[in-house]
Amino acid sequence: MAGLTTLLLPFATLVALSGSAEAAPDAPPKAAAEAAAEATATYAKTQDWGSGFEGKWTVKNTGTAALSSWTVEWDFPSGTRVTSAWDATVTNSGNRWTAKNLGWNGTLAPGASVTFGFNGSGTGNPDNCTLNGESCDGGGQPGDKPPSAPGAPTASDVTETSVKLDWKAATDDKGVKNYDVLRDGAKVATVTGTSYADSGLTKGTDYSYAVQARDTADQTGPASASVKVRTKGGGPDPDPGDKVKLGYFTNWGVYQRNYHVKNIVTSGSAEKITHINYAFGNVQNGRCTIGDSYADYEKAYTADQSVDGVADTWDQPLRGNFNQLRKLKAKYPHIKVLWSFGGWTWSGGFTDAMKNPQAFADSCYKLVEDPRWADVFDGIDLDWEYPNACGLTCDTSGPAVMKTMMQAFRSKFGANNLVTAAITADASPGGKIDSADYGGAAQYTDWYNVMTYDFFGAWDAKGPTAPHSPLTDYPGIPKQGFTSAAAIDKLKAKGVPAKKLLLGIGFYGRGWTGVTQKEPGGTATGPAQGAYEQGIEDYKVLKNSCPSNGTVAGTAYAHCGTNWWSYDTPATVRAKMAWAKEQGLGGAFFWEFSGDTANGELVTAIHEGLK
Repeated sequence: MAGLTTLLLPFATLVALSGSAEAAPDAPPKAAAEAAAEATATYAKTQDWGSGFEGKWTVKNTGTAALSSWTVEWDFPSGTRVTSAWDATVTNSGNRWTAKNLGWNGTLAPGASVTFGFNGSGTGNPDNCTLNGESCDGGGQPGDKPPSAPGAPTASDVTETSVKLDWKAATDDKGVKNYDVLRDGAKVATVTGTSYADSGLTKGTDYSYAVQARDTADQTGPASASVKVRTKGGGPDPDPGDKVKLGYFTNWGVYQRNYHVKNIVTSGSAEKITHINYAFGNVQNGRCTIGDSYADYEKAYTADQSVDGVADTWDQPLRGNFNQLRKLKAKYPHIKVLWSFGGWTWSGGFTDAMKNPQAFADSCYKLVEDPRWADVFDGIDLDWEYPNACGLTCDTSGPAVMKTMMQAFRSKFGANNLVTAAITADASPGGKIDSADYGGAAQYTDWYNVMTYDFFGAWDAKGPTAPHSPLTDYPGIPKQGFTSAAAIDKLKAKGVPAKKLLLGIGFYGRGWTGVTQKEPGGTATGPAQGAYEQGIEDYKVLKNSCPSNGTVAGTAYAHCGTNWWSYDTPATVRAKMAWAKEQGLGGAFFWEFSGDTANGELVTAIHEGLK
């Protein structure tokens, strides 16, 4: 059965018999023997991203006697595998998979249930399941399918503390018993009808609601599409005319960099930003897919790591960065979060995806609006490096592909979601800006994040040394058109409104070693050493290890020993923000939070510079 399978298995104590009808001396009392336990093992595919999926088993004791342990076994078709699992020990022999309880979740009292889950590769569903060695044949309800998804709820009678929800009924071959109402991915009520009034809410707060049906066999169907609701009150929303102050948060930053959502709060940055781009989701096989499931929604946070000081529990429906972003938005409701897909490493999937723009946009919408985290995200950011041009890979889709993509995504995501893109700043004659129709695509975007950094760096190992983020031209610049001003001017000339352009700031420096000349234009022997990779280092490190001793083209540089670095400082950031205001730009964005100091010096400079 695709997606959801329920297996009803009888368990009874076996009694050894002699030639007579009497029980053997060591047999249990008759009452215990008759206290037969029944149990179900229910499988659900909770997410599918094409090349892989997330699955969940629920083992429930439906009888009158306790179960002391459980083992679930099943077959997967060739090509389908478990890649990681939680809350059970999962092993395999060929295509036969076995899941055993852990030490703490093996005992199930009558009526109790336990779940375990896994990520898998491939697309297959389990078959030939057994629970504690008993066959599944004859125990279940053959052919009994789970209910369909109900209609998306509609909201009415919204007050400061309550909202009324209505939805179209689900269908089921055996009949629908009731509905679970999900608020921000967590169940808040179970009702028998198709409406519910939720109360006790916080004024001026965003909520996301979905519903899912349960049939008379206690099978739960898929969740409906979600609806977003903002309660009244709580003060006015931020002025939409205010400048955008956006930062990228990377999911891999929670590892070696040890940078978490809570650091946005402790640095004082949360009060000073308006938007966060969560980077990155992947683009594979024509679809948007999860980038790092562990960091995104599985990692358990302790109380001291968490935004609100509350630890995650093992059984909560959402953990990881997504849950921390949810908590951040609850504390700072002015912040909007977009999910960014692609980036330098994962841009190669866009070419294939754009063979069917509508299907691509639909897959991304379903992932962003997944009921488990729909309330976390306020839109999508597409970081294709680069349409109809070369980055890590080359694309030859033609200049119209950018407009086609943004039109498809605006159509799917609608007017109430943000749809943005990170784009090239290469304004050289015949360069990347000239390769795609950014002007035509602008009508469908809320704004562009113009990547006005990484113009020059130690990929040219012998130099010449040059600032990686020059605001303006300067004598001796290695390549014309490689400045922020040139990029903004060219995009305006192509019809992009100034208010839809954000100026990019790098929270890091790029540098060379083997340099004797203090000023730009010197020769080098290779990239300078960085903490994570050669030729690049965070601002928070460089401000102390190699302090700025000069400026050129609106940005700072530093020569210390034989190393030469360029990077932005609070002073140059403020000057760039003043320039952005003069140009009528929509604001600024930066890559990325973890490069800033513990007290958010660079975020503060952006905030103050755009006042």
